[in-house]
Amino acid sequence: MIQDMFDPEFYMGVYETVNRNTGARVLHFGKYRDVAECGPQQEVDLNSPRTTTVERQTFYCVPVPGESTWVKEAYINANQARVSPSTSYTPSRHKRSYEDDDDMDLQPNKQKEQHAAAGHPGGAGGLQRCGEPKRLETEASTGQQPNCLTPSSPFDLNFPLPGESGPACLVKVYEGWDCFKVNDVLELYGVLSVDPVLSVLSEDRDASSLLDPMECTDTSEEQRVHSPPASLVPRIHVVLAQKLQHTNPLLPACLSREESKSFAAGFMAELSPVRAELLGFFTHALLGDSVAAEYLILHLISTVYSRRDVLPLGKFTLNLSGCPRSSTFTEHLYRIIQHLVPASFRLQMTIENMNHMRFIPHKDYAANRLVSGLLQLPSNTSLVVDETLLEQGQLDAPGVHNVTALSNLITWQKVDYDFSYHQMEFPCNINVLIMSEGRSLLPADCQIHLQPQILPPNMEEYMSSLLSTVLPSVLNKFRTYLTLLRFLDYSISEEITKAVEDDFVEMRKNDPQSITADDLHQLLVVARAGQTTLSRERWLRAKQLEALRRGRLQQQHCVNGNEL
Repeated sequence: MIQDMFDPEFYMGVYETVNRNTGARVLHFGKYRDVAECGPQQEVDLNSPRTTTVERQTFYCVPVPGESTWVKEAYINANQARVSPSTSYTPSRHKRSYEDDDDMDLQPNKQKEQHAAAGHPGGAGGLQRCGEPKRLETEASTGQQPNCLTPSSPFDLNFPLPGESGPACLVKVYEGWDCFKVNDVLELYGVLSVDPVLSVLSEDRDASSLLDPMECTDTSEEQRVHSPPASLVPRIHVVLAQKLQHTNPLLPACLSREESKSFAAGFMAELSPVRAELLGFFTHALLGDSVAAEYLILHLISTVYSRRDVLPLGKFTLNLSGCPRSSTFTEHLYRIIQHLVPASFRLQMTIENMNHMRFIPHKDYAANRLVSGLLQLPSNTSLVVDETLLEQGQLDAPGVHNVTALSNLITWQKVDYDFSYHQMEFPCNINVLIMSEGRSLLPADCQIHLQPQILPPNMEEYMSSLLSTVLPSVLNKFRTYLTLLRFLDYSISEEITKAVEDDFVEMRKNDPQSITADDLHQLLVVARAGQTTLSRERWLRAKQLEALRRGRLQQQHCVNGNEL
């Protein structure tokens, strides 16, 4: 995922080297390189009229936040199946794994000699900034920290979610970068660069004199952030890049292509039986409540399909109230959801978390970077808010700010990033599920009160056995269903449109006080229910479900008096 976009940089697209002994000149291309290609007796002729300066864009990318384990395993298996070792080459030494790079002794003195002989490394890993100071990689491996180390240092990989792991990378894009934006998920093919020279702190006066004059204005903190050790943050020079609609490895990457439409058409025949199985699975997960299971499916397949002015259409934030507080029900329900969706995160809504966690990304001008926050998530991420953990306490100013940001995300599907002097609005498409005892403190499009039909004595054993009894092939069908239904085209015929309008007018006549335009929007979302067209039967079923849901809330209101 693109976490940040750095300023454009210039590099030598074409440069010329001169042999100091013979005077022979060789023309080189600098594309897809971090370090100039120079022999032992060669040097770069910076004054050559054949030198061409070209622009490229740098993205700071992190692993997909909250990516599920089953997704990672599927991509790893697919990559291993595609890659086979060469039969014409036998390596003379054991290859080092990426994780071992952090512990490798780079022999700084020897590297400085190689650095001087090899030519000039480029700016921010490019060709034109020949002597740009780089931190020694040994500082990263030995834990040495300069006095000016801050949370914005390169050791903070700037992952949006806590507990994330995996390599970040600097992605160098040479063309078409205008079609990408922050939070996009990319699939990249390119040239991997982990040249140790990039990690060397050059103290050579001659090299320093070759710095770009504009580079001298950069702070040391910005240089550390934008030029981290290559073993910690490798570079990828992009040959081909595409934005992914989703990260589900069971589906084609781009569902809008003609060759992918046959996949969707083939799965359409299984739509009804898969949904019936999924409904039964969620009914067991929700302790026998089939109505709540219907709404959970509706929530998981909902997506923002359009925006009218500032109103996002299609979102369906669900508040599942009535969750037992004393058990581990919410934790285990989240684990089940985790097994079905490509990316998710469980936000434990405690006073401490709300007061101390960083929700909103903000701009660090000293390091010239966007510092990530918990709400910097790619589209179609499932955010599960566990409100059952909330106890009495006081929210401080950051806590109130975080609750406001979360409410704005739910209501408007946008996050206002903090750029100190102004706020910048970033639209998003995040499915938010709120689990609570009573009605949530946060806004929600729909509240369904859980009515358990069974109370297992051991919740962990019950939920674990539920997952273990589902065949892997069936589980994959559930995963395909929940992702594919977000992208299927949906239409309503003129005949059904007229019938729905007449029916809604009649509903308003019978109950003008409680039936509003918002109810019509919700009925249409409920009636969509994973279908490609709206039928009369689905419309009637949506009205029936809504009547059952409202009846539960009224019943709960009569019991507690403050639930509505």
